[in-house]
Amino acid sequence: MPRSDALWYVADGRIEIRPVDVPQTEPQNVRVTARFSGVSRGTERLVFRGRVPVSEHQRMRCRYQDGNFPFPVKYGYALVGVIAEGPAARIGENVFLLHPHQREVCVSLADAHTLPAGVPPRRAALAANMETALNVVWDAGIAPGDRVLIVGAGVLGLLTAGIAARIPGTTVTVTDIEPSRAAVASSLGAGFAASGNTPEDQDVVIHTSGTAEGLRLALTAAGVEARVVEASWYGDKDIAVALGEGFHARRLQLVSSQVGAVPPARRVRWSTARRMAKALELLRDDRYDALITGEIALTDAPAALPKVLADGGAGLMTVLTYT
Repeated sequence: MPRSDALWYVADGRIEIRPVDVPQTEPQNVRVTARFSGVSRGTERLVFRGRVPVSEHQRMRCRYQDGNFPFPVKYGYALVGVIAEGPAARIGENVFLLHPHQREVCVSLADAHTLPAGVPPRRAALAANMETALNVVWDAGIAPGDRVLIVGAGVLGLLTAGIAARIPGTTVTVTDIEPSRAAVASSLGAGFAASGNTPEDQDVVIHTSGTAEGLRLALTAAGVEARVVEASWYGDKDIAVALGEGFHARRLQLVSSQVGAVPPARRVRWSTARRMAKALELLRDDRYDALITGEIALTDAPAALPKVLADGGAGLMTVLTYT
């Protein structure tokens, strides 16, 4: 059986590149040679630190995962590559896969999502995050004319801002403790508010910062009967939520958003495949290239990636490269 190199989280704060078996290509499968894979900083930081709660060990399993939580585990879900073996018509096709970081992979035909024209492979590493952002906007129920605040200018927050700003008449503001994110937010059609200067009385507030302070700010900024969407995932970390003060008097809605399921109002018509196709289509916009701020060769990941996954790590998305 052919073998390939894959990234494994093997202990708290430790990464290794390990050989793995790659199944032979069958008629219903394709073999893909990786070009890039995106590191989903929030989720993979929790995996890297072994902070996936026991209750979520099965629900958190990603497609084509090997190993089990907490360790060792082969994890990741944003790989872009080129089809090397499979149906003749698809040889050489650039595709996106929900697959861990791995140099050569074998997947079902249905799991190899063709990149639309105008979406380069490197940018396509954002597709899983864009799919999440699309789900967040659906869960938020943003309508034309709404005032929208997004707390947290990471990859998810900025992708969400990019979608929301396209809705006619919306006023979208992003807030973050890192002022350098203002330029990216502006390029995507959103305003930027520094800490301590965020707008209030918002119709929709979306929280993506992954901090208790960010969630408190989101609740404070929401207007009467507004919706607050919690898009952060905290793993096994307990978060204090401010449900006293004016939470009840203002009749706030606090709802979760998670990409594992299409929102109920759309589920009959939207399959996950249709949602992924739309996420890839939304990436036909070169402004999103600014969200990829670092590259690490797969072979260098054990030494370099822990710095990216450390609390307060600089930059937005880091991609692994496979040349």
